[in-house]
Amino acid sequence: MFALSSGMPPAAIGVVRVSGPAAGAALKTLAGRLPPPRQASLAELKSADGTPLDRALILWFPGPATATGEDLAELHLHGGRAVVAAVEAALGAMPGVRPAVAGEFTRRAFDNGRIDLAEAEGLADLLAAETESQRVQALGMASGHVSRAVAGWQDSLLALMAGAEAELNFADEDDVEVGEAVARRLIAGMTALSEELEEWLARPAAEVIAEGLSVVIAGPPNAGKSTLINALAQRELAIVSPVAGTTRDVIETPLALDGIAMRFSDTAGIRREGADVIEAIGIDRARAAVESADILLWLGPSKEVPEHPRAILIAAQADRWRADAAAEADAAHCDLILSATTGEGMDKLHRYIVDMARTLLPREGEAALRQRQRVALVEARDWLTIEAGSREARDLILLAERLRLAAAALDRITGRAGVEDMLDGLFGRFCIGK
Repeated sequence: MFALSSGMPPAAIGVVRVSGPAAGAALKTLAGRLPPPRQASLAELKSADGTPLDRALILWFPGPATATGEDLAELHLHGGRAVVAAVEAALGAMPGVRPAVAGEFTRRAFDNGRIDLAEAEGLADLLAAETESQRVQALGMASGHVSRAVAGWQDSLLALMAGAEAELNFADEDDVEVGEAVARRLIAGMTALSEELEEWLARPAAEVIAEGLSVVIAGPPNAGKSTLINALAQRELAIVSPVAGTTRDVIETPLALDGIAMRFSDTAGIRREGADVIEAIGIDRARAAVESADILLWLGPSKEVPEHPRAILIAAQADRWRADAAAEADAAHCDLILSATTGEGMDKLHRYIVDMARTLLPREGEAALRQRQRVALVEARDWLTIEAGSREARDLILLAERLRLAAAALDRITGRAGVEDMLDGLFGRFCIGK
């Protein structure tokens, strides 16, 4: 199979990759020779009938120690559309050589044991990363942070399983521990491993980084919510009007602050009376958005702020109420004073949001788990959790079965279990040449 693995032409360079048993023959047909392995070499590329195609760098990577686990060739072409098209046409005309489908290079790497499923998911996220936090998290996943942790847990499980099997199958041997001692050791090991898995489950989910933190701007009508989201987005996203109830739905925009992906939402003004039927629907949606928000920016009276674990109380529209004694008094109970119109307090709000967002993200060097991985880890933890004094805790057969089921759950994280349907969905996310 072959595909263009660089950006779409025109470009300075176009990289075409060829992978599979026919890769060597294809390269030899085009260049007339195979270069020394893993050394770039300049070559005149020609089609099967001798038509010149390009003067390019060629590289030859004999398998299995390659990205895909099989023979692999790379053609570093001039990146014009006609050049790339001509080389692809020449490759497609060769027997046993065909264009790759989406994600096929990475799929073969997985099938041939070059990467596991967690690393493949990290690579997919890395290709889609748009912010610095997304890049760092995806790179850690693609580099095997999660996979190495899983490997350590699997080693611990294997040691526990070996002890259980030794007792069950060789209890009559002199050098094998007696049943109760083995059971106590198994319970202790299972408990320690369960606690370690619980620590990983307490970390923020990877989807928070990939999809962006939800930051909801809420408050009563005419509190300056729409003006604030326009200032943050630096464009006229929401209609600003002195008429109460102008905003009737949730208006969302993606933004990145200090490399952290966020989704800012402007909401309908929350009030108890005076709303018509349509505005009431918007108020209900505003309350729902507040409840699901990762961070709440409250632009109303401090005594009316909804209960929320991460709320920033903002005394907004400072350019209007400076002479209002009641507003000044309420501002003393807020986190910051703000005027989106004049820019007062905007830098401080930026810092507040970023500092609060960082508490929701993995610490430096930590890897976060995707939802699929979390589900498998929860199952493994549950199988490892058992009451020390229960009847089951004294039954080595049941303990051994729990260990086996926990190991099977961990296997699904790295793709060692039956996950064919999920693989098709995952690798379909990749571009054709990846």
